[in-house]
Amino acid sequence: MEYIATIEEENKEIANRYKDLLKGTYEVLSKEDKEMIRKAFDISLDAHSKQRRKTGEPYIFHPIAVAKIVANEIGLDAISIASALLHDVVEDTDYTTEDMEHLFGKTIAKIVKGLTKISRLNKEQDASIQAENFRKMLLTLNDDVRVILIKIADRLHNMQTMDAMPANKQVKIASETLYIYAPLAHRLGLYNIKIELEDLGLKYTEPESYKGILNKITESKADQQKYLKRFENTLKSGLDKENFEYEIKGRFKSIYSIRKKMITQNVTFDEVYDKYAIRIIYEPNSNDDKFDAWKIYTIVTDYFKPNPSRLRDWISQPKSTGYEALHITVVGPDSQWVEVQIRSNRMNEIAEKGYAAHFKYKQVESKDDGLESWLNKLKETLETQNLNAVDFVENFKLNLYSKEIYVFTPNGDLKSLPKDATALDFAFSIHTDIGLKCRGVKVNGKLVPLSHQLKSGDQIEVITTANKKPNSRWLDFVITARAKAKIRAALKEEEKIISDEGKAILMRKLRHLKISFNEKIVNELVNYFKLRTSFDLFFRIGNGAIDNSQLKSFVSQRNRKILNFFKTKLRRNTVEKENSNLEEVSHKYDALVFGKEEQKLDYTSSKCCNPISGDKVFGFITINDGIKVHKMNCSNAISLQSNYAYRIIPAKWIDSTKQDFKVILQIAGVDNQGMANDVTRIISNNMGVFIHSINIKSDEGIFDGKLSISVKNSSQLNRLIKNLQKIEGIKKVERVNTL
Repeated sequence: MEYIATIEEENKEIANRYKDLLKGTYEVLSKEDKEMIRKAFDISLDAHSKQRRKTGEPYIFHPIAVAKIVANEIGLDAISIASALLHDVVEDTDYTTEDMEHLFGKTIAKIVKGLTKISRLNKEQDASIQAENFRKMLLTLNDDVRVILIKIADRLHNMQTMDAMPANKQVKIASETLYIYAPLAHRLGLYNIKIELEDLGLKYTEPESYKGILNKITESKADQQKYLKRFENTLKSGLDKENFEYEIKGRFKSIYSIRKKMITQNVTFDEVYDKYAIRIIYEPNSNDDKFDAWKIYTIVTDYFKPNPSRLRDWISQPKSTGYEALHITVVGPDSQWVEVQIRSNRMNEIAEKGYAAHFKYKQVESKDDGLESWLNKLKETLETQNLNAVDFVENFKLNLYSKEIYVFTPNGDLKSLPKDATALDFAFSIHTDIGLKCRGVKVNGKLVPLSHQLKSGDQIEVITTANKKPNSRWLDFVITARAKAKIRAALKEEEKIISDEGKAILMRKLRHLKISFNEKIVNELVNYFKLRTSFDLFFRIGNGAIDNSQLKSFVSQRNRKILNFFKTKLRRNTVEKENSNLEEVSHKYDALVFGKEEQKLDYTSSKCCNPISGDKVFGFITINDGIKVHKMNCSNAISLQSNYAYRIIPAKWIDSTKQDFKVILQIAGVDNQGMANDVTRIISNNMGVFIHSINIKSDEGIFDGKLSISVKNSSQLNRLIKNLQKIEGIKKVERVNTL
């Protein structure tokens, strides 16, 4: 629809929108607050006076709308409202950050600078660049959380007014919104904004699905109003008898959540059984609104039969965002399942405003103290900034949408963890050292594997040992960002130790071969073994992947080249050309393995996404063509994983020189005191060898046993066998071919 208005009409509309902004503020504004907001408005109005939005409207409509979301829906303070009005001034006009500091002070200047930094991120690049942009934005959480809150408000208004944009831009911005902004709003407790962002995201990414569900909701609105009235009339006498002041509201669940259920449950709109929710919002008639919530729960269940498995008690243990409520699912009128949410006015305000209302009711000494306290809960998700950008964003997202479970320490302290967290995740949540030295875990008094998934109510005890080292397999089952980051850091440290040892071995072996150890020879070795860095070279020598015979082959080839160099100039030029064309390739990801057992299976790459070494992938078992490998972000991935989950097989690229291989060793000999200790000591002293099990039987001075271990390669295994054979009393150490 074309925008048409005179200058006078525009000025009048701008004035009305500004007044409306001030009327809707959540916080009570002082005279000084109003003066600061007015000053910010005047500067923004002047700075954007020559700009228009894609719709043709004056640009100032946008900052006013963002400030209104900040003031009314998120409930932030005057500093945030002023910053929202100014959020595009430095980005789009001649004003600088220094001007902002001079006019408004350091706090507003810092927030506007943070918002400008986010706006300048290049959003036209490929996935890895986009992930890097998201990383930079997420790290502003460490500066001032208001930057992110205002950015979410900015994104919401852009999504609300995106009709004038080209279709490809709409899809791109909507995808970004669903990928990061909606999960952020969820994690910040901004549930109303999260729902709107998700619905608008679906509107542009799946327009037909969006319209179909919206039409069905619209068609059934009158029926739902009648249903709500029947529900309310049934409860009225019970609630009135207890003298509650209350309001009963009904609403359809969001279009996005209905669509998600239709996909995950493979059902139609009519078959989604809990798409409608009823909310009872009450004014407490006692000093304890939690006690009153349970009283209302009793009244509801007196009239309607509840589903016990669908009770969600967010009152005894609120979500980490501060959200409190009782959710119950009951058999309502006409035998329909209905979700009933019970909230006091206080709980409802926290649910809708998130951070602002939470700290208003917590009565912290200052708003900044409240911000800092709240932000500390998120900082764990930012500990992984040393990862590559894609992994960083993926890890961060793990912490955004995850549901929570509540478990107990041996002392009875309650800890919150993401749903599906493992026993090892719990160990790392207590302390990094406890996680790294974790040898075993007892859940409810019973010893379980470190990969055991925890459930709410579990009591957990961690068993540690001083000489325990982390294992690369741990990364396959931990889910928290903290655990993943700490394990990766520890593995890197262990690799560094192996690399340092490898460097010393290389220096020693080159000396024996009468070759000087210097940067030139190291570069030649890196090229010869087709590696990327000297670290890769030293590591492979340290763990035995590159052995003495391979080094001798390198020396022989090098000597031949030197000889040929002196034979003819032509030969020398040819050799130089060959050297210059040597491809520096990394074999970091040179093998693809499938399933938990990490098996090597036959496969073909799918033509739809053409995965290459190092890509995040999964296997899909086809009917006629065996296993086809797809990239995780393949356009067909969501469809395949939703509709054919039973045919999906996990897959990952590995570095075969770092892969663990399971081996069974049979040992036999004359039994001596301390034999088992000697065996375990030798194995533990061989870096990188992992013990699965030891089974030794002794009979009248003769022993026989089996060791199940993991090794990196055959060189390491042969070295271990030789060391075991040196133990007094051991007569035989043999590898068993079958497990």
